Amino acid sequence: MKLIRHGAPGREKPGLVDADGIARDLSGVIADIHWQIMGPKDLDRLARVKPASLPRVPAGRRLGVPFAGISKFIGIGLNYRDHAAEAGMAVPSEPVVFMKATTCIGGPNDPVELPPGSSKCDWEVELGVVIGRTARRVSEPEALDFVAGYCVVNDLSEREWQFERNGTWDKGKGFDGFGPIGPWLVTKDEIPDPQALTLWLDVNGEPRQRGHTGTMVFGVAELVSYVSRCMTLLPGDVIATGTPPGVGMGMKPAPQFLRAGDVVTLGIAGLGEQRQLIKPPAC
Repeated sequence: MKLIRHGAPGREKPGLVDADGIARDLSGVIADIHWQIMGPKDLDRLARVKPASLPRVPAGRRLGVPFAGISKFIGIGLNYRDHAAEAGMAVPSEPVVFMKATTCIGGPNDPVELPPGSSKCDWEVELGVVIGRTARRVSEPEALDFVAGYCVVNDLSEREWQFERNGTWDKGKGFDGFGPIGPWLVTKDEIPDPQALTLWLDVNGEPRQRGHTGTMVFGVAELVSYVSRCMTLLPGDVIATGTPPGVGMGMKPAPQFLRAGDVVTLGIAGLGEQRQLIKPPAC
């Protein structure tokens, strides 16, 4: 099942995408898609709805974040060996965990405004894991039982603020608009193996990232288990699981970063695609 939220920011309505790729409105069935319906029983109830009985979403309507009520947006750093190498960093012996501000979250196709003075804005396509049940100190074998589904994340990063301005990575990761999520929340029944997905990202139509989740240093189950031992994971929480090689700071012979007017497109097999226009700072 592919769940969506559609409409203007702050006024999104629930929906789903049927087997023919048609967006359908769920407003007559549920009020919203949020953390309270992430559990197996509620998702099973939604799965029994017949898409053909639902009205179509008008063509061209904006897609928002496909679920509401995200309490934590957790990032995992250096989780692909080739990406660690291009960043000039060692492959970690255990997961590198950081936080992205929930205020950075945006819809999959919303424009992204550069922060004032930004000179090193970078791209990162990532598999997002959406928690479905409260997870606290769960074991790796049971970890996927706590997952509601998966989504595409662009973990946009301002490298100067991330690496050169002292402190934690969080500063460079949390600017407004730096966390596009969607277009869909794909329930885990449609993704039998999260370690068997291809990822890609282009800038202005030029290939930048090509990867496969099978090459993660730490797989999805291990990450869910590990993070649940650091903090309690709540329904609707998102873990962005790291990015494959091909980011701007690793390009040769010189790094390349995003500028106003650039267009970033990205996607993951079975989880849909995103598109962001990069805009200049508002002030």
